[in-house]
Amino acid sequence: MLRRFCAASSMSATDSTTQALETSRRRTFAIISHPDAGKTTLTEKLLLYGGALQLAGSVTARASQRSTTSDWMELEKQRGISVSSTVLQFEYGGCCVNLLDTPGHKDFSEDTYRVLTAVDSAVMVVDAAKGIEAQTLKLFEVCRKRGVPIFVFINKLDRPSRPPLELIDELEKVLGLAPAPINWPLGDGPRFRGIYDREKREVHLFERTAHGAYRAPVKTGGIEDEALTETIDSDVLAQARADIELLDVVTEPLDMEEVLAGKQMPIFFGSAMNNFGVQFMLDAFLKLAPPPSPRQAQERLVLPEETTFSGFVFKIQANMNPKHRDRAAYIRIVSGAFERDMNVTHTRTGKKIRLSNSQRLFAQDRETVDTAYPGDVVALVGNYDFHIGDTLAMEPKLHFDEIPRFAPECFSYVQCIGTEKFKRFREGLDQLLKEGLAQPFEIPSSMQRVPLLGAVGPLQFEVLQYRLESEYGAPCRVESSPWNCIRWVRAKDGTPIKDEPKLQVPSGGVVARDVLGHWVVFLSDSWLLKLLESRNEDFEFLAQPL
Repeated sequence: MLRRFCAASSMSATDSTTQALETSRRRTFAIISHPDAGKTTLTEKLLLYGGALQLAGSVTARASQRSTTSDWMELEKQRGISVSSTVLQFEYGGCCVNLLDTPGHKDFSEDTYRVLTAVDSAVMVVDAAKGIEAQTLKLFEVCRKRGVPIFVFINKLDRPSRPPLELIDELEKVLGLAPAPINWPLGDGPRFRGIYDREKREVHLFERTAHGAYRAPVKTGGIEDEALTETIDSDVLAQARADIELLDVVTEPLDMEEVLAGKQMPIFFGSAMNNFGVQFMLDAFLKLAPPPSPRQAQERLVLPEETTFSGFVFKIQANMNPKHRDRAAYIRIVSGAFERDMNVTHTRTGKKIRLSNSQRLFAQDRETVDTAYPGDVVALVGNYDFHIGDTLAMEPKLHFDEIPRFAPECFSYVQCIGTEKFKRFREGLDQLLKEGLAQPFEIPSSMQRVPLLGAVGPLQFEVLQYRLESEYGAPCRVESSPWNCIRWVRAKDGTPIKDEPKLQVPSGGVVARDVLGHWVVFLSDSWLLKLLESRNEDFEFLAQPL
């Protein structure tokens, strides 16, 4: 059996030397992209080259093929898209790798944004034919705000592509980061034969394998080797040589201080589908990517080398094992060594809790973990009263404020069909809302038995309906609401608003509360905002959650 998880240290988890060594080995990163750029395919191939898989799967797998490891939910297999982030841990090249595959579709971007709070770097996958796309740019802005270093993998060189010089020029202009190409493609489409390693000044020539299921054989040689003309078309080779010569003049050398400061981006070229350049990217990335970084708590900066344990919940997933109806809280360890059965403070409630059922993750596969270190992601399985954003720490007063909140853009009710399954429906809805699949709002004046739900996109409601029916056996329907605009209410003088504010709300609008108890106003159209503001001069109406 292949080792999918990092080996536990034989030394004491609390030994500071052991902790420092293990922390330095961790590489925790997310793979992000616009839909269909090849993000999940790249994830699968990194697992193949990392030794965690013997056979790579396909996002659009036929009956005779295996599906991808990261897209394990039945809905993901049916749709051919990622709807939830996945944690995959494996050992490779002396590093303990925590890889987080994320949804690319904008309707599930909240999950991706939360994942970006738990990583130390990100690999952004770009389609070589399309360049920067809308969701790519949004994700980049989130990374920039959070100070997450960006590494770029320009994918799909096995298809007709834009000129690589044009692509890196666009990346520089749109993202505002200096490009630092680590390798360079030799051709594109059917004439794509390999990559050039700029550091070692050698060519990597690849051979295709069936469906990219196995590692691609590779040969190496010099860029001036005349034997290359036997494999690469002469015009492709001439263009590549000219580009490589120009790169040395127009691009700055790689400077990791600039990368970590968000001023430069290492760039890799390849084809995840055919495994061209995948191992090269994995080897170089793990060499360059930063180890676990400090995290800012409300009280102070927390360093990974501190021996006192701390971490935060960035994701909750229900029914990873439908037979047991279990609930897993994903914890990013920030400092100290984690030990199974340790007692920590749940700082939101002030309660002491024992962390007994702890597991390492490889998509849907899990195994008990006794020790873990800063940078690791651990799943705590059980009936813990955890919310996304909760802090777990030895230090009772420590609070990480890592998880951002986002304003929903779509609003609907999800109603149970019939009454006999309502209890099951309500249980399932409560569980899935704790995952952050949608945001609930309570309308005091409403006669509805269920909360109004807000989501970034309509696909979230489809997923919610599907999971209620398939995982909880609760038939339901999605009903649209009359509102499409939300604003959070704040008194201009800063006075906390405890009771429902006395607002002059335009016709059709309604006052409600969010899950944290903050007051909001729903309107049928954004043009009513000016009317709302003019009628209520003592209040501010904010587009972003309080």
